[in-house]
Amino acid sequence: SGPPDGGWGWMIVAGCFLVTICTRAVTRCISIFFVEFQAYFGQDYARTAWIHSIVDCATMLCAPLGSLISNHVSCQVGIMLGGLLASTGLILSSFATSLEHLYLSLGVLTGLGFALCYSPAIAMVGKYFNKRKALAYGIAMSGSGIGTFILAPVVQLLIEQFSWRGALLILGGFVLNLCVCGALMRPISLKEDCKTAPEFLEQNYVPETEKQDLKQMSLCSPLIKLWPHECLCYCSWKEYDFLLMPGFMVLAVSILFMAYGCSPLFVYLVPYALSVGVSHHQAAFLMSILGVIDIIGNITFGWLTDRRCLKKHRYFCYLFAVGMDGLCCLFLPVLQSFPLLVPFSFTFGYFDGAYVTLIPVMTADVVGTSLLSSALGVVYFLHAIPYLVSPPVAGWLVDTTGSYTASFLLCGFSMIFSSALLCFARLAKKIKRTGLRSLTSNTALKQHIWTNGAIAYSVTAELDQRDVEVLAVDTNSYSNR
Repeated sequence: SGPPDGGWGWMIVAGCFLVTICTRAVTRCISIFFVEFQAYFGQDYARTAWIHSIVDCATMLCAPLGSLISNHVSCQVGIMLGGLLASTGLILSSFATSLEHLYLSLGVLTGLGFALCYSPAIAMVGKYFNKRKALAYGIAMSGSGIGTFILAPVVQLLIEQFSWRGALLILGGFVLNLCVCGALMRPISLKEDCKTAPEFLEQNYVPETEKQDLKQMSLCSPLIKLWPHECLCYCSWKEYDFLLMPGFMVLAVSILFMAYGCSPLFVYLVPYALSVGVSHHQAAFLMSILGVIDIIGNITFGWLTDRRCLKKHRYFCYLFAVGMDGLCCLFLPVLQSFPLLVPFSFTFGYFDGAYVTLIPVMTADVVGTSLLSSALGVVYFLHAIPYLVSPPVAGWLVDTTGSYTASFLLCGFSMIFSSALLCFARLAKKIKRTGLRSLTSNTALKQHIWTNGAIAYSVTAELDQRDVEVLAVDTNSYSNR
């Protein structure tokens, strides 16, 4: 059957909403620990920034692993296991005695746990919704903004009351809610998930008498018992054959630049605000504003792009949102007071929520629903290297230049390039389509003219033949006279 577009699907949305709170919101709030870690361990910006980088990198780098467990074991098992790993990592981080300890526990272990939860939960929403997919994703992904809005001031209070160690310990208990989210992820079977067996299997591995029955079989259930090696190889290839699609390749390159540009801001917004004289509570409040406006961007952009007038233009809505975030980063170095940073948080937060909502929607439009889980794993995997590299590079620029200007400018130009790349790709595709249409129409016209000529020639030949026959008859009759 097709996606129900409701029913238990709303529970899936609620589960994904909680997953994004416990993964992405908690990751963003790690930036609030930045100053505490730097002061406690006495390290520079670049070395301290590796903590946030490794969390984000591990989350995205291991996203295909989360998709693999979800596809071949169970989405529920994967998310529950991820919750246990993430909680363990945060609890172990509260006992850290060095930055290297935090790299392993808070970075690798917690990031791995988040990876097992994030992409499978998002893929489940895509399986339950079709007509209202963008709205469902908007609600589900708004957990990141709501979580940031609530957790940012709460984490600041926890640090003041219990120190950074106590705050990490409490967050470890909070992240265990991922196990509850996993229990909500009831699997669903769709028509497009049941593919008929390929012709090469019919020819090489099935007797002639079984070919008719094979056409009714599902690809990856009964056939595995008959030909486990060949069928599993075929299934594994079919899960990732979208990698050769030109549309997906362009999207992948664009995501690399977009991920590079967006990551450092969440790490350095609070330190930057503190460096221009903003108080600790006001700096944390900026993160809260960014988070709550992120929610509005998630839901309103999801709802708007589900409307008929914009549904066909999701592509341009996405690149517009990415480009606007890039422009915000370019203007950030001249905003050096709390009243000026508040509008920045509003604008950047809204468009950040907008394009984050559309990433899975665009991915589904490119590869289809049946391959969405695997494709999202690859998409979030592509975030890994930029997330790993960009905060330390930004920190190195801050240490070298003594200001945040170069870091924020690099982020802004990276996101603008990401948007421009998608724009040029779409324009090139339109030009190519126009050329093909004109070529097709010219070919059809030539065929029409040639066909008419052939008919005319044939008719003329028949008339000439008749004239010859009439002439022959007249000649015969004259000779007989």
